[in-house]
Parts: sequence; structure tokens; C-alpha cells
Amino acid sequence: MKHGQMLPLDRCPHCNVSKPSLNRAGVQQTLNYAGHNPRHWGTYICGNCGGMVLAVSPGDLNTDISEVWPAPQVVSDVVPARAREFLSQAISSQHAPAGAVMLAASSVDAMLKKKGLKNGSLNARIDEAAKTHLITQEMAAWAHDIRLDANDQRHADDAAPLPNEADAKKAIEFASALAQFLFVLPAHVERGRKAP
Repeated sequence: MKHGQMLPLDRCPHCNVSKPSLNRAGVQQTLNYAGHNPRHWGTYICGNCGGMVLAVSPGDLNTDISEVWPAPQVVSDVVPARAREFLSQAISSQHAPAGAVMLAASSVDAMLKKKGLKNGSLNARIDEAAKTHLITQEMAAWAHDIRLDANDQRHADDAAPLPNEADAKKAIEFASALAQFLFVLPAHVERGRKAP
């Protein structure tokens, strides 16, 4: 993709709205100390949330954009399909926090099941994961927080407050960290050890 009046991302990296209206606010060219390494930087503002996105292309404005900050959140292909889909849907639905929290908890459950913890409830699977040192005690405590938040929504507990976007982000952050810990990092280590 190239710099234009609009930045064509599938989702805003800030609010995750689909097909965001990211309008260019400015362009700047930079060079290194020796006058080489030209880069063009474009700043874009989301019409939905007002978040700003920075994009850079080497050379000139007609060169493809090489990086975007913040980068859109994506789930690695090494995460098992069911867990990956739940987590991807949670990320895409942060604007609906109750649903995002439940989807993040479903992703956690699917990850633990993929690691062989299939008996009992999610509560039991989290405890078993900690007991067998698949996850740390601190991770188990955070997983229980996410599980309880999701339970409040699934059971429509009148006494429980509705989650907000910060709650959804917290649940997604944990599910993403768990995916990194259980699947992404081990795959990266395995690739590194096989490299010549």
C-alpha cells in the first residue's frame, strides 16, 4: 500500500473499527545524518476514535509503506485455529466489551484444551494448568479474573457491572499473552534451534 489521502487498513489499530476512515493529516520527509536514507512519514487520523497512525515508506511517496505504528493487532497463525478465531473475534469486537470479554475467555479455554486440559470446567482447567506448571500462579490468578468477568456476562448477573472497553482490553491482553506463552514463543524457539 502507498501513501494517499486515506490509509487503507482493514481495522483501526486504536479502536478496531472495520474499514476505518484514516485521513492523512500530514507528510514529512527525513534523511539520516549523512543526507541519505530518505523516508516519507505520513500521519493519519481515524475518523471514528481520533487515534493517530504513523506510516513510513522508504524512498518517496510512491514507494510502498513498510511499517505502520501502532501495528494492527493480529493473532499468530501458530495459535490453534479455534483459540485464534475466538481471540481474533475478541479483538474485532472491543467496541462491544461484554462480547469481547466472553470471547477472550473462550480463547483461553480453547488454548488450555489444546494443551490437553479437557476435564471439568474452565475453573478446573486453570487450576490444573497452574498445578502442572503449564502456567504460573500469577497467570492463573489473571485467568481466573477473566473467567469470572466472562461468567458475569454469560449469566447476566444483575449485581455485576457491565464491562467497558478497558475491561475488554485487559481480557484480550491476557489471552494474547497466554497465546504468546503457550504457542508463539515455543514455535519461535523451535525455529531458532533448527536454523543453521
